Amino acid sequence: MERAFEKGLQELGDGLYAYIQPDGSWGWSNAGLVAGSDRSLLVDTLFDLRLTREMLEAMDAITRTRPIGTLVNTHANGDHCFGNELVGDAEIITTEATASEMTEMGPQALDAMLKADYADPVVGEFVRGAFGAFRFDDITLTTPTRTFRQKLTLPVAEHSVDLIEVGPAHTAGDLLAYVPQAKTIFAGDILFIGGTPIIWAGPLQNWVNACDLMLDMDVDTVVPGHGPVTDKDGVRDVKAYLEFVDREVRQRFDDGMTARDAAHDIDLGEFADWSDSERLVVNVHAIYGEVDPAYQPPPIPELVVDMAHYAKG
Repeated sequence: MERAFEKGLQELGDGLYAYIQPDGSWGWSNAGLVAGSDRSLLVDTLFDLRLTREMLEAMDAITRTRPIGTLVNTHANGDHCFGNELVGDAEIITTEATASEMTEMGPQALDAMLKADYADPVVGEFVRGAFGAFRFDDITLTTPTRTFRQKLTLPVAEHSVDLIEVGPAHTAGDLLAYVPQAKTIFAGDILFIGGTPIIWAGPLQNWVNACDLMLDMDVDTVVPGHGPVTDKDGVRDVKAYLEFVDREVRQRFDDGMTARDAAHDIDLGEFADWSDSERLVVNVHAIYGEVDPAYQPPPIPELVVDMAHYAKG
């Protein structure tokens, strides 16, 4: 089951909402709201201040009388936390690992990357295509005020929200926000629906384990970090992609291929129509690093170059 993939606030029932941003590609992330009787909990902000303001305005009819008292950041990528300053009066909660990682790639770094003069036009075109719709030069990075490890349960009126650390996986400190009474989970970027997952941290097995954890939960509604609202079928699809890539990459490692050659050699098959297939490049390097601990994946600027050329074909 996937709901309509349309921009805006979607009511999920039981006082829960998802804020959805098509097309779910680079930077177009989702957020969530758990509205209690007098206070609300927000799951993630968006990539820049304009988008976050739009989201908060869409939620205003709810939060005017039930203000946001708690903000949870599911991980450190900017499209899930760069709007934090607009909810600065709330308690901001995330995992210890996410809090540490959040300052590593701040808005100034992305602004510089977007405005750089690239000698390679393919790279410039890729970066502007991925991030050109967003503005980073007016953001003040606002970091969490409270952190935890493993699990934290937060009361929101009649609901409880279980924050469950499942990273390192997509990033160093990914968490799931589970609302058991509503059989709903906000999965952050543990789930990309219709888009290619990207392993910035790994190991991949932790990500597969996070999918298995969700599949074992009493859940009907799953809000991904990117893409339309889904159910457990969406979780199964992401798990299938991860297991497919792991098999294909390890086979090519054993055959002695370089990581770059392996990425271009893999036929994505049933996953070929997922957006942002160039992220396979990053995933191959991550898995090579798992197979061979001595292997060092390239730094992010080099990965961007490789993704740009993969996307160009």
